[in-house]
Amino acid sequence: MTDDPRSAAAPGPRGDNRPRATPGRRGSLNIVVRTGTMAPVTRLSLDVVARRAGLHPSLVRRFVALGLVDATRDTAGRLWFEPTAPATLARIQRLRAGLPLNYASLGLVMDLLDRINELEAALRRSNAGSRSDESWI
Repeated sequence: MTDDPRSAAAPGPRGDNRPRATPGRRGSLNIVVRTGTMAPVTRLSLDVVARRAGLHPSLVRRFVALGLVDATRDTAGRLWFEPTAPATLARIQRLRAGLPLNYASLGLVMDLLDRINELEAALRRSNAGSRSDESWI
């Protein structure tokens, strides 16, 4: 029999037989370090996209059917999305809230907005070497 008080397990405050902590002594800390590289996310599942966009998966499926967001299907028929899909879905929701249009007509609006962005970018590139401060002329 030893006289070490740490070896004797006296009932704790909850009635269990765990050893009590002694003053000045801290419990051990377990740290797990994972090494390796993080692979970039190449595609997202329907559930992940719906959760990130705050939408029901059936509404996301409807947007795919309307052609508002791009998705691919695997051999099992599951939908897979690009990592930019939640941002596209958020854009659809903002446009729907701001314009009195149905979802089908939002596809045309989104195409026109994308085209305007492309033209503005091309205009900025063409004016980058000029001294003109007028970005619209």
